Amino acid sequence: MNGQLFPNFIAGSWVTNNDAKANINPSDLNDTIGHYAQASGAQTNEAIECAATAFSKWRDTSPLVRFEALDKIGSEILARVDELGDMLSREEGKTLSEATAEAHRAGHLFKYFAAEAYRATGEMYQSLREGVSLNVLREPIGVIGVITPWNFPQAIPAWKIAPALAYGNTVVFKPAELVPGSAWLLSDIIARAGLPEGVFNLVMGTGAEVGEVIVSHPKVSGVTFTGSTPVGRKIGASLFARGAKMQLEMGGKNPLIILDDANLDLAVHCAIQGSFFSTGQRCTASSRLIVTDGIYENFVDRMSEAMKELRVGDARAPDTQIGPVASEAQLEINKSYVSQAEVDGATLASRSGQIDVKSPGYYFAPTLFTEVSPQSAIARDEIFGPIAAVFRVPDFDAALETANDADFGLSSGIVTQDAVKIDYFTRNAEAGMVQVNLPTAGMDFHAPFTGRKGSSYGAPEKGSLCREFFTAAKVVHKGRG
Repeated sequence: MNGQLFPNFIAGSWVTNNDAKANINPSDLNDTIGHYAQASGAQTNEAIECAATAFSKWRDTSPLVRFEALDKIGSEILARVDELGDMLSREEGKTLSEATAEAHRAGHLFKYFAAEAYRATGEMYQSLREGVSLNVLREPIGVIGVITPWNFPQAIPAWKIAPALAYGNTVVFKPAELVPGSAWLLSDIIARAGLPEGVFNLVMGTGAEVGEVIVSHPKVSGVTFTGSTPVGRKIGASLFARGAKMQLEMGGKNPLIILDDANLDLAVHCAIQGSFFSTGQRCTASSRLIVTDGIYENFVDRMSEAMKELRVGDARAPDTQIGPVASEAQLEINKSYVSQAEVDGATLASRSGQIDVKSPGYYFAPTLFTEVSPQSAIARDEIFGPIAAVFRVPDFDAALETANDADFGLSSGIVTQDAVKIDYFTRNAEAGMVQVNLPTAGMDFHAPFTGRKGSSYGAPEKGSLCREFFTAAKVVHKGRG
């Protein structure tokens, strides 16, 4: 085997085996980043057992101990953002500027939840009975299985692992197979934070083996998962069957409404950024651009012109705006949806023309369709690539109806100067998150992240509301002795 071998972290030790997987740079298929150990089912069981044993002590540690550990992790991440950003860009294809920003966010997520460890996690009520006190305690639930996707391989693990530890739980972390490098660097930092043995464990490997053990193990009290809706629902059914908690963040098919009074420059910026940046590989990406009659022609023209200027190339090149897609499988998915859209009668309005690369990679030009049938695959399915469809509607009411006509409800946006319509849209958009005169992608790290319909199930991620997943309420009535 050529290249460095990176082990798993189980019960406080770095552990390898005979099975490892190469990590390939999607910008340059000749670049092998390293080989990453693939945990076996037995090793995953060992990690869970050790996490269960460690829980009994970690849950009783003081807020100061948890704060110091998480704050130390956050500080080291921030000190190494360039290294972490380079790894993320190299293995996932996100541009270097976006990748470094994500690493920076991961550091601050750990610092935010370090502070959360200090906050009171209980509530006091006035009992209706004289001489009786009434309190609600918040207790950690136990071992948390953390299963994360490949599109945000540092920020999403951070906003799952940090609150799990802050509230007194222990963690078994399975990252996406496609991006082990970011997970390994993050785990290496966590491993040096002084956590007791077994409190944090890294098990890289397949969903069929490692993921299945985590989801089905009776000592895993809850699983926080981000990924596709079909996989999330399968995981949710397994967890429900054995009475475990679940936090499921899944797909999106996000609309951006553009009304006649919109600032055209702003509308094009929001659409370009939301639809194509991060190579469209965001669950909050704008894949449905819903435009009213009066501005439609100008918007499509300006959008098409702006797309021609987008620079697609090696993710770590300084002038690249759009990197490659993350894998060959995703590249083939993108191609198949373009072919199907043309078969379904959609019109190819524009494709970005500036792809200038010197090495083999998974490059795909951002693509815009018009004349799209509302029932076609490109209008209904989450593609997870830089492909957007424009829908022409007569007025605001039709725009809102079209926006809400989806199986998902993650992020929904509008570009307009009309305060009345903004207020109505905010109250009636069937989505967990609303963006006004902003791209649909881009959320503050300290606010909740949540969706509706097929996009989410369970307590929100991020922010203080996530404690509903990571803790359990215990109601205590106490009378006079």
